[in-house]
Amino acid sequence: MTIPQSLHRAAANAVEATAILQDPAALRSANKPQLRRYEVSCLLPGGGISETRHIAPALPLFDDAFSAFSRGSLVETAQGPIAVEDLLPGDEILTRDGGSQPLLWIGRTSVLPGRSGSRTLTSFMADSLGLQKPSASLVAGPAARLLRTPPHRQGAGDGQLLTLASEFQDGMSIFETAPPAPVDLYHLCLPRHAVITVGGLAFETYHPGPDALKLASYAIKTLFLNLFAHTDSIQGFGPLAHPRAGSVSRPGPAIL
Repeated sequence: MTIPQSLHRAAANAVEATAILQDPAALRSANKPQLRRYEVSCLLPGGGISETRHIAPALPLFDDAFSAFSRGSLVETAQGPIAVEDLLPGDEILTRDGGSQPLLWIGRTSVLPGRSGSRTLTSFMADSLGLQKPSASLVAGPAARLLRTPPHRQGAGDGQLLTLASEFQDGMSIFETAPPAPVDLYHLCLPRHAVITVGGLAFETYHPGPDALKLASYAIKTLFLNLFAHTDSIQGFGPLAHPRAGSVSRPGPAIL
């Protein structure tokens, strides 16, 4: 894919052309989406590693590709648990189906959770979902999804669903958190969408979803796909390993 000569200019132009929401009121708004820097490491066909920096609108479409696991989260690999920030493209990541896949892509960004309009981080205390689940305190980003059914979904008959970590907040052992300092967040992409073990919990790897670009403008599509050297279309991510839970209304967590 052709990378724009000026990523900052292309991103700014994409913001101005934010037909992604197909919302005239949003286009007239003076509060255009801010720009954010995203860092990418990816595995090249010959086995080398490419590291690039990108500027794009801080929209959920982009943020979700970079905001699942916080610095220090331990990912189960063929070499044992490795902190997410120490992973390299090509490392073999253990998957829940009993096999492993090479790490194809790592995305990283830095967010300030307390800033107005920022999305939720979820803190899991050790053993909050069972023995060694997680094995130690773990902070999950707004895009993190667990292969687990939260209490308010039990009995819905949906089977195993990939559910946003924020849906597990109970205000006691699992709660929203907003550290005062910037937080480094990561996401991981494998050749096939899969469920991996991070800190003792079953999380999904990155997949934008089959309909992620359905309403996106050409400028937004181009900026988004430029983040991924291994594909030039949504179809290149393959099918989802498990269905994802839809949004539901539920009481908010208790405020302590």
